[in-house]
Order: sequence, then structure tokens, then C-alpha cells
Amino acid sequence: MLTGSTRACAAYTRACMPHCRCSRSTESLKSDNLMLSMRASTLASSCMSVVPYLETDYPSHLVNRVDNEMQPKAGFLSLAEELRFYILSFLSCRDILRCTSVCKALRQTYMSSSELQYIIELSGQRLLPVPSTHNRSPISKRLQLLRDKAHARFKIDTRSFETITLPRKLCDEEKFIVDGHLYFWGNVDEDEDEDSATIIPILPKPSQQSIKRDWSPGTLCSVPNSFLLDVFMDPAQNLFAVVYDVPGSPIQNETLYIDLRALKSDTVHPEAAGQSLFLSKLPEHDENQIETQIAALNGYGRHIALARYLDIASRTSSDGIWQLQIWDWRHSTTSNSVLSDTNIRRNDFCFLGNDRLLVVGINLKLYSIGDMSQTPQLLACFLMPGPFILRCLLPMDDMQVRQTMYASDPTHRLLCLTACHPNTQVFIISTRIFFDLDETAAVTPIPWNHWGPSNTRVFEHRHRCKVHVSGTRVLLAVPFGIQHGEYVLHMMDFSPLAVTNRRGLGRVVNEPSTIGISDSTGRSEESLTTSLPYVDIILNRMFGSVDSHLECIWIDNDRIYLLYIELGHAMVDSTLLRISQASRLEVIDV
Repeated sequence: MLTGSTRACAAYTRACMPHCRCSRSTESLKSDNLMLSMRASTLASSCMSVVPYLETDYPSHLVNRVDNEMQPKAGFLSLAEELRFYILSFLSCRDILRCTSVCKALRQTYMSSSELQYIIELSGQRLLPVPSTHNRSPISKRLQLLRDKAHARFKIDTRSFETITLPRKLCDEEKFIVDGHLYFWGNVDEDEDEDSATIIPILPKPSQQSIKRDWSPGTLCSVPNSFLLDVFMDPAQNLFAVVYDVPGSPIQNETLYIDLRALKSDTVHPEAAGQSLFLSKLPEHDENQIETQIAALNGYGRHIALARYLDIASRTSSDGIWQLQIWDWRHSTTSNSVLSDTNIRRNDFCFLGNDRLLVVGINLKLYSIGDMSQTPQLLACFLMPGPFILRCLLPMDDMQVRQTMYASDPTHRLLCLTACHPNTQVFIISTRIFFDLDETAAVTPIPWNHWGPSNTRVFEHRHRCKVHVSGTRVLLAVPFGIQHGEYVLHMMDFSPLAVTNRRGLGRVVNEPSTIGISDSTGRSEESLTTSLPYVDIILNRMFGSVDSHLECIWIDNDRIYLLYIELGHAMVDSTLLRISQASRLEVIDV
């Protein structure tokens, strides 16, 4: 596979080489390829040179032949401006900036090219271009829109918003917002055991494709009298996955089903390998002695995974097993890709792109899941600084249905880990650390001091915070005057361009911050210093009140969403209690 530097060098060579109609010998073509490889390593620092530097380790007669046959007749700067744009566009962001720093002419080449500036802007905001045949706008317009959007995010008018009254109370239901839609599922009525699910579009834009669905109680599970364990919805793939438990008889224990359906209809997903996924049996255990206590579905692209905590009953004791099974749901209904651990109540997990999985426990374990025919292979173990019980939050950017010009880069996103005892700790981690690995990472656990401080920023508060991440941005709600139910909202941007080019908006935080790690009694044991830079914007009003509880927060490319639960009073058994009465959603454009 050719690197960007190799492709750039090949383009440069084709532009500089004299046209030759005669056929080239095989040995001569090999020499050309050798020459291209040698040029690739030095193009960024010597792109103005007519003849690139040749390593002296190669035979002199071969070097002379290549030099004679491929000697360009013109220097790089004498090429037409369009050719210089084209050649430099193959380089990485860092190499483009290096080239523009070596002379004024190359700097002017960069300033005259919207294409090169667009590459730098995307990289600086940790974004990837999305190929689209529908978007025919010029690069200069895309560049300006991208810059304007980044600038507008720091000029939010929080007093200008729209309010949506939701059809029911959303206290205990599972819920999330992605691509301008609210997804939730759970019990409709506290007195009922059956679950339902709903998708509601939120102030849809004219160009937006809207989805509106409502599954009535008892319709989520294909088998009657089943117990719903979890639901996974991916609008980008039109996927609706449901895992449920069918209670067994006294001599036969539970049976778990994972159904794969189309989100926009109730039919089997057209790209699924089958209607249901099948679980692997636990070796050396009687299936009739296994009971699922907790189950969680998650997915990314072609992968879907089920994590569950199992009670294993025996005559003398009851042991627990945490199990994670991963399927390539488009190609097979079975899987040998299984992880398990004993005596662990709960691990969390998330996908990092199409080939990596992160298991979050006391420490962070990174696995390769490229080969679904075998157990995931451990790539690295990242040691955490304390015995935290962590929950994992990852951006849901890949679930967006709307056609956009760019998408967040999976290798440069933010991972959020939260711990809530005794204080709330919020770990914001750059995912780049999970892709820059050496060969020894799988053998030796990586200490926190070697990977954590420069790739992480940790926030702590003695009361429970609320947080959501999207790409390189974080929305953090910090309690203020807990007795009044008010929150202060921080919007933070961790992209390099935001830190270096904030245009006077927000506060750049480059200096390290230190918190104390407390034990279970609240006593501080050691300090924790982190230094991942970011820009902090404090939104200009309070959110929430005694009678309007701030339940959840979300942020995406265009909006901030705040879910409130309206509280009231009611007499229950001669006691005046506060109860939830309604739900509303506040939407702020960004």
C-alpha cells in the first residue's frame, strides 16, 4: 500500500519526467519503483530539490542508472501551480505544513489553494472527507462552511431555543439522541411488565430524512411472555436489534434470542445473515444452571456484540461470569469471537473502528477483532490510576443518516469514562493512544504515567455530573447550588485547531490540572495530573431548577439537546412525595 508521501512523489516524478514512448524493461521499472520509495522518505523536507538524495547503501551502478533515466528537467517550483497543488495534496497534513515552512513560494502555493487548506482544516478538526456524488459545491465553499461552523460553536446563544413537549415521562427508559432523532425504550407504565420503543424526529430540517416509529407494548419480542434485556438501534444501517429472554421450565433454563430487524419496518433486516443470532455455549458448564442477570447490546458497522453477566448455580456455590460475544451480523449468525472473565460484576465495552474493541474494567484492554473465527487478540492493556468502576461513553457519530461533507475520524475522537464513587470523575481520553502502539504493548501492561497524563484530561466534582461527547467536543453539566437543582454547562473542544485558532473565543486550557483520587471513604490517597489541551466555553445561563430536573444532555454537529423532567407533588399513603409529571426537550442551535 502506498503512503501519502509515496503517492506524492510518484505524482511529482510523472510531472517532471520527459515523455518516453519506448517500452521500458522490467529491470528499469523496478529501478523506478526503488527510486520512488527512496524519494518518499525525504519529499517533505526536500521537495524543492531537482534530484532527491539517494541512499549510499544501494549499488552505485543501479543508482547511476536511475539517476540517468529519471533525471527531471525542471525543479518542483517551476511546475505549473495546478501541478504543485496536485502533488502536495497527496501528503499528510503535517508534511504539507512542513513544506510550506521551508520557503515563501511554497507558502504562497498553500495560501492560493483551497484544496490544501481544506485538507489542513479537516485534519485540524479531526475530520475525514465523505465521498458524495450529491455534493457538487466547490472546495472553497466547503472550506468556508467548515471554518464558519467551527467558529459559530463558540458563539452559542443559549437564550434562543425551542421546546418540545414529549408524549410521556422519560425517567427510567433507556434513551439517546442521534442524527436529530430521539430513541427510547422501556416500560410505558410502572404497573406493566411489557416494554415499548419509540423514535421521534426532533425539529427535522427540510433536507433531513425523518424516521418516526412506535412499537406498542408486547411487540418488541417475537416470542410471547418474554423478558426484554436490551435494544440496539443504528439508523445509519437501518438496524434494530433486540435481545430477550424466554423463561424456561423447572428442568430447562432460559433461552436468549437476538433478533435483527429493519428499523424502518418490522421485517428481517435485508442485509442480515439470518433472522436471529445464536449464542455460543459456555464450556464446562451446564446450560440449565446459567441465568443472565445483566445484558447489553452494542454495535459498529458489520459488528454487533452482546455483553452479559451470568450467574452460574452449582450445588455448593454460585459463581459469576462476564461474557462478551461478537458477530459479523451480515455474514454469519454464529461466532467464535468470545471473551469471558470470572467474578466480575460488570465490564463495559465499546468499538474503536471496524477492527478494535476496548473492554473497560479496572483497566482498559484493547483487542483486535479483525478475524471473527477466533477469540479477540489482546493488543494492549492500559493501566488506570485507581480502582475505579468505570462507564464508557463513545461518540455516536457513525449512526448519522444525513449525507454530510465530512465525518469524525475514529482514530482521533474522544472516549469518555465516568466513575461516580465517592466523587464523580470524568476521564476524557484521546483515542489516538489506542492506535499508536508498538510491538511490546501486548506483552507488558502500559503504566498510567506512560500513556495517561498527556492523552487525558480528568474532571472531578463531589456531586454527579452529566456528560456527552461528539467527535472532539464535550458537553459537561456541573451541579451549581445542588439544593436548587441548577447546572452550569461547559462546552469543550479538544481539536488542535480549536486550541491554536480560537479567534479570541473561550478559554484555552494548556496548563496541567491536578485532582485527588479518593478511596471509598472519601479520603484522598494520591494526586492525578493530566494535560490534554482544550478550549472551554461556559454557557451564559443556568440550566435546571427544583421543579425542572435536568435528566440528560446531548450534543451533535448542529445542536445541544437538554432533557428535563417536570416535577410535582402527590399524596401517597398520606405522605407528600415529589413525582415526575412530564418531560420536555430544549433544543439549542450551535
